[in-house]
Amino acid sequence: MIFFILNYYVSHKIKHNIVNLQLMKTILYIHGMGGGGDSRIPNHLAGVFPPEEIRVVIRTYDFDPEIGREQIKGWVEELSPSLIIGESLGSLQALRIQGIPHLFVSPSLGAATQLYRSSYIARFALGRWWLNHKFPVKEGERQPLKFTPEVLYKYKEHGQQAFGSIEEGGYYFAFFGYHDHFMRSGVVKIDLWEKYFGKDTYQMYDGTHFMEEEYVNSLLIPKIKEILGL
Repeated sequence: MIFFILNYYVSHKIKHNIVNLQLMKTILYIHGMGGGGDSRIPNHLAGVFPPEEIRVVIRTYDFDPEIGREQIKGWVEELSPSLIIGESLGSLQALRIQGIPHLFVSPSLGAATQLYRSSYIARFALGRWWLNHKFPVKEGERQPLKFTPEVLYKYKEHGQQAFGSIEEGGYYFAFFGYHDHFMRSGVVKIDLWEKYFGKDTYQMYDGTHFMEEEYVNSLLIPKIKEILGL
């Protein structure tokens, strides 16, 4: 009798967990350059949404775009996410994922060209020192930056692959800050976004490249809920 009770309990528990997993929606957040598992925005999202309803996954991937691509591809197969969010340089990796709605925070569509061009100065020790000095990595669970000519050169094809992955009829929406300092260098290019996605597929906010919490709460979270039907 005890065996049958235990068997019923275990079977019921497994079925209950399976149903919960099926109902749970997963957001795969792809961080920007030098970001990682402890990046601010995705961890804020994870603290806002009920964990039994929405799982926000943020993992550190390799700066080498092709190694990172394979890592992220594996995560997509593992998690079957309902939504992809790409931030800054991570937007290029996000674009290479197909068949899933996309949101973007400060998408750096011009970054691939800039990094590819940097491969020439990275041939010299002084150039590598300058790149590491300009883009220091914070302590914590963060993406190590490898400013070698071999890695930086790969960003040319990475950018081409990203733009070539854009799906006709796919969902793409972005947020840009009015005071994004990366616009001056062409790393962030709104006109390039409009060229590929149109003028009605983005929203401006009165902030910087690093979307401030007030705009995460007032803009990003409502858009996530809209896309996920919450």
